[in-house]
Amino acid sequence: MVQELEIRKDYLSNKLIDTIYLGGGTPSLLSEFQLNQLFDKINQLYSINPGAEITLEANPEDLSKEFIQQVKQIGINRLSVGIQTFNDSSLKHLHRNHSSQQSIEAIKKAQDLGLENISIDVIYGLKDHNLSDTAFDIQQAISLNVDHISAYSLTIEPRTVFGKQKDKGLLKETPDNQMAAHFELSHQLLQSAGFEAYEVSNFAKNKRYSKHNSSYWNQEEYLGIGPSAHSFNYHSRQWNVANNKSYLLAIEQGNPYFEVEHLSPENRINEYIMTRLRTMWGLDLAYLKQSIEEINQNFPSLEINEWKERQWAKEIDGFLILTESGILIADKLSSDIFLI
Repeated sequence: MVQELEIRKDYLSNKLIDTIYLGGGTPSLLSEFQLNQLFDKINQLYSINPGAEITLEANPEDLSKEFIQQVKQIGINRLSVGIQTFNDSSLKHLHRNHSSQQSIEAIKKAQDLGLENISIDVIYGLKDHNLSDTAFDIQQAISLNVDHISAYSLTIEPRTVFGKQKDKGLLKETPDNQMAAHFELSHQLLQSAGFEAYEVSNFAKNKRYSKHNSSYWNQEEYLGIGPSAHSFNYHSRQWNVANNKSYLLAIEQGNPYFEVEHLSPENRINEYIMTRLRTMWGLDLAYLKQSIEEINQNFPSLEINEWKERQWAKEIDGFLILTESGILIADKLSSDIFLI
């Protein structure tokens, strides 16, 4: 990864770096020496904004007092902790190595050591979970006094443990109507506790929105380093080879290790629609209209008017923002106005 940073050093065009995110796996397994190597190279190649958000994804069981002190010293100022649930039997089903008590202790430990900018992940729609279970998880998360909570539905992907269980009939997906009830309950509880639903699955207090996630939704450039990492520079999207061995070999031998998709104007507009419509800021209608007309496409006035009539969306100061009922079908609404 240090070598790749050197290879890709010109990708971000000498921009001031506002956010660094170590995730997409288990970066908390990296040693202090390895983390220092990474950050030494980043600081050598880039100018980092003094107020930059620097996040580390971590599992609760990795957050020892010593580790927290080490990452703070390196410059990490935000943790994203994969708690998932406070139900111990569900944690075993998810093949997690921590307990609910470890989760609680890890968060409190980080806060006591002065690392207070913390996000925690919670999953709803788990096997055998009812609305009471979801309420318990959300309320436990709220009680930990963090300023950011991500609440996701369980997604069963092909070629995963859960995907194979589903194929064998050992696991059933939660029906859409039940999942919607879990979604609505999560939103209700979090908003009642003072959290803003600034994106479909992300909630913040005290305006501590994730700068990193927001950069995706605002279509800002980003560079991804490591196996499977994605990069974006507005004109193209790139993704690294997923296989660790293939990635290492390609880097060492100086061979190509990523693929490139060049984005058409239609692609870029669709990306804007898909990402922004999921946020509380919504679509800038003037910008969208201008972008669409510049490529001689038709602005979707009929569809947008229908959304307003059905109370799926509302227009505020020139921005189209989904209502709570619209958020439930955000992906469908986005696809309805995609450019072809």
